[in-house]
Amino acid sequence: MTTQQPVLFIHGLWLHATSWNSWIERFRAAGYTASAPGWPGDPDTVAEARANPEAIANHGIDDVVTHFAKIIEGLGTKPILVGHSFGGMIAQKLLGLDLAAAAVAIDAAQIKGVLPLPLSALRATLPVFKNPANRHRSVSLTPEQFRYAFGNAIPAEESDELFERWAIPAPGKPLFEAAAANFDPHSPAKVDTANEMRGPLLLMMGGKDHTVPEAVTKATLKQYRHSNAITEILEFPDRAHSLTIDHGWGDVADATLDWLAKHADAIAKAAEPGTAAGQPVEA
Repeated sequence: MTTQQPVLFIHGLWLHATSWNSWIERFRAAGYTASAPGWPGDPDTVAEARANPEAIANHGIDDVVTHFAKIIEGLGTKPILVGHSFGGMIAQKLLGLDLAAAAVAIDAAQIKGVLPLPLSALRATLPVFKNPANRHRSVSLTPEQFRYAFGNAIPAEESDELFERWAIPAPGKPLFEAAAANFDPHSPAKVDTANEMRGPLLLMMGGKDHTVPEAVTKATLKQYRHSNAITEILEFPDRAHSLTIDHGWGDVADATLDWLAKHADAIAKAAEPGTAAGQPVEA
């Protein structure tokens, strides 16, 4: 099987783009053209990112959206986007701008309009918010902080291994922008959730996620209630924020592939400029 629509994977904070390598192989085996471009300032390797953390600093949500919009422009066709955490927010913004044929947002960071702010999310992001100057800096996690924010549903040994393999510094700016979104009428965290012409969207959530608890994802789904475009939600009850990189990543990847196959016709239709692929929002 081959497809004309490429797949772009978008990482979130504290993970390097190469953390998608296993997904890329799985999607290529399924017939997709897949790649994982990094954020602006991201170097090619985890080691380089750790050695030069300020190259990543001070990039906000709009910077990342513009960066991926230029990548999409060069493709010549609307891609399918798969984003994790802040990458899930970026994927939603690009889908709302009609720059993608479909999007899968996995444990996506909160968009403007989402009100729940669970205590676990505050604790997971405290390394950034404890110093206002971090808005313009990059911030690294310790293995213990990574375990709370990402690896709380897997053995500590596995969490530490994932930290060593994939963790990099992250810009603080997107977190500050998201935190202020509901007080800023021009927030970069605003997504066009009412777009009737966009392609299908799947929101995935881990039931044990500390960083993006399920209440955030469920509240995100409600933001799409005014659009008839396909919008669905899928929960992995026993998974946390590491679900794209830990030992169970294959289950999440396969669920993504199954969902894309389920909506293949609507995705193909959404790839055509000026067309809609609408169905009612699923609660």
